[in-house]
Amino acid sequence: MTDKTASNDGTIAARKPEPPKQDSPKRDERRERLAAALRENLKKRKAQSRERERARGGGDTAPKNR
Repeated sequence: MTDKTASNDGTIAARKPEPPKQDSPKRDERRERLAAALRENLKKRKAQSRERERARGGGDTAPKNR
């Protein structure tokens, strides 16, 4: 999304996007932690979904090899 700024004459001009800032080691650690938590959450949700399918009697009962 481009930031926009209004001038005195009422026209709107797009601002140039700023270059990405260098991430600090602390921010990198947080990003890695969040990514790991998201992966674990996704695994849990997929397992719950498979279990619900089995309980309803649908789907394949054997796990898929990946």
